[in-house]
Amino acid sequence: MAILRLFASAREAAGTGRDQVPGDTVADVLRAATARYGHDFAAVLETCRIWVNGDEAEPHQQVTDADEVAVLPPVSGGS
Repeated sequence: MAILRLFASAREAAGTGRDQVPGDTVADVLRAATARYGHDFAAVLETCRIWVNGDEAEPHQQVTDADEVAVLPPVSGGS
């Protein structure tokens, strides 16, 4: 199971910042996370960027138990 790291609004929607989620690809992990966390998480996920081990990821990218999949919502702010 890959380690799923959730930040900002994704963390709020899921109710956790870290979890282990099954899946062989990034898409599989996100599908399992959506099933686990529900509609609010799915809505946030649509606007997020996905990274694996610090690099931007593609949905078909393979993941293993040693990989960290990060869900990063858009950031705003500044002055």
